[in-house]
Amino acid sequence: MIERYTNPEMGTIWDLQNRYQRWLDVELAVCEVQTERGVIPESAWINIRDKAAFDIRRIDEIEAEVHHDIIAFLTNVAEHVGPDSRYIHLGMTSSDVLDTATSLQLMDASALILKQLETFGEVLARRAVELKDTICIGRSHGIHAEPMTFGLKLALWYDENRRNIERFKSAVESIRVGMISGAVGTLAHLDPEVEEMTCKKLGLKPAPISTQVIQRDRHAEYLSTLAIIGASLEKISIEIRHLQRTEVREAEEFFSKGQKGSSSMPHKRNPITCERIAGLARVLRSNAMAGIENVALWHERDISHSSVERVILPDSCILMDYMLGKAVTLIDKLLVYPENMTKNLQRTNGLIFSQPLMLALIQKGLTREKAYKLVQTPSMECWKTGEAFQDMVKKDKEICDALSEEEIEQCFDLKHQLRNVDFLFKRVGLI
Repeated sequence: MIERYTNPEMGTIWDLQNRYQRWLDVELAVCEVQTERGVIPESAWINIRDKAAFDIRRIDEIEAEVHHDIIAFLTNVAEHVGPDSRYIHLGMTSSDVLDTATSLQLMDASALILKQLETFGEVLARRAVELKDTICIGRSHGIHAEPMTFGLKLALWYDENRRNIERFKSAVESIRVGMISGAVGTLAHLDPEVEEMTCKKLGLKPAPISTQVIQRDRHAEYLSTLAIIGASLEKISIEIRHLQRTEVREAEEFFSKGQKGSSSMPHKRNPITCERIAGLARVLRSNAMAGIENVALWHERDISHSSVERVILPDSCILMDYMLGKAVTLIDKLLVYPENMTKNLQRTNGLIFSQPLMLALIQKGLTREKAYKLVQTPSMECWKTGEAFQDMVKKDKEICDALSEEEIEQCFDLKHQLRNVDFLFKRVGLI
């Protein structure tokens, strides 16, 4: 299901052809640097540059015998280059190629993810402004609390997405490192300048210090950031799922012509996109945990992380790209029902104005405890009888002794409750 909708560009980054190509990019960059430094003859470099190639099937054949992917790759490249291949991988170790190439793949994938995050922010901003003054009920513990606007929900998500963009940029910078430092990171067989110049050619920074591998706290941070972004998308999807419930129906996923919601019930319109996003967020979190488990390796290196990363790095990037694409469409086409919001707002017969009433009594000199009790008494009765809360308040002698009829009516003023919506939008930067 996911592959059917995956961005082909993202899929290509993680396919085997591109993986080997990135290995070759690293090897060629080192050879070019070594040529510039006079270590490799110019003629040999030209031959390597022009002839270096690989064949996936041939690599598979060699690996079946040697059981080592880098050796199989280098053997196949040597078959294309000839004797000058002796200069390839000179003084390097496998992880110099693997880890640096992985960073290049992550940079390419991250560019696509960042673009999706920015698009998502643009859609959230547009819908937030559009629905800024669409009044709805705010809920706490799932229970009606006080009035708000639907635009405020979207503005909140916009602000969180903006934080996610900054987190993601920081995480990307953490893994924008390469390493050409040898078997235990000592630069024993290559001058430090080779590492610095190679990384610069590849658009990376040299890791300040490494073992045989780039340290996996960097990858754990990256995967954890993807998991946080996934959690934000899950949060949004769960809110929409709640609002789409038949009893609520304040918002709803777009339902296209010809779409079907159930194999047995023709009337169904299910929040399948939201449910899909919520489910996949769990995968991102589990992948992040696996990334954290990869931080601790034996001594200067083992390969317990390697098999894990072959799954979690491409999967997490592909899932993130997919989820963001779905989230963009979800918000862009989200159906909103203001008339149902109004109905739900009135469902408690005015109980949602209990706090303004209590505060008005406190301002008249009552203790908080006394004011709370005075307001709670008719509130509890209103829950039972369904009578209009304002009418019940106006019958309460103690409340009427403290507040005039006009002051009571002001406590039930929606405009007063929502007077700072524009301020919040300005503070978020949406108006």
